[in-house]
Amino acid sequence: MSRRESPPPPSPEQLLGVRRREVECDDRPERTEPLSDAEREIIQDTWGHVYKNCDDVGVSVLIRFFVNFPSAKQYFSQFQDMEDPEEMERSCQLRHHARRVMNAINTVVENLNDPEKVSSVLALVGKAHAIKHKVEPMYFKILSGVMLEVLSEDFPEFFTAEVQMVWTKLMGAVYWHVTGAYTDVGWLQVSSSAV
Repeated sequence: MSRRESPPPPSPEQLLGVRRREVECDDRPERTEPLSDAEREIIQDTWGHVYKNCDDVGVSVLIRFFVNFPSAKQYFSQFQDMEDPEEMERSCQLRHHARRVMNAINTVVENLNDPEKVSSVLALVGKAHAIKHKVEPMYFKILSGVMLEVLSEDFPEFFTAEVQMVWTKLMGAVYWHVTGAYTDVGWLQVSSSAV
């Protein structure tokens, strides 16, 4: 099947099973089924191709995230006023944060066979973002969708529909752990009744 005949990649909302309007609500999701051995292998194999280009991929993910969801920039004083994607791409602070995001995902992927390590890493990420940075947890769900979108576009030969489903499952588990950390520190959700 040629690239032209391939169906368009699903949107982040389709990958996460939510409508854009529902992204506003950050109720704790149901815990996903654990990854099978085959799914862990798929994730680790595809991540190997991505991580070779982790700096560029991470920057692409964050730029798309901030362009499509500019409200997320409010948590980043260093680049919250940047509107131009090229300016964002040149930002040392954005590149540094992109590297941190990619390294966190890499730690999760490298430790998929050690659920306690994964849980511990994601608890630290969640608690830091809840307590220190005060980031609304919905942004993790949004960022996950953006990351899946970028990976499927930039690595179409590796991110087939089956692989995208496995990665969606992983990102659901990541979000579950992160929101658990928010709950553990007593995060109070701002009323979503206006949604």
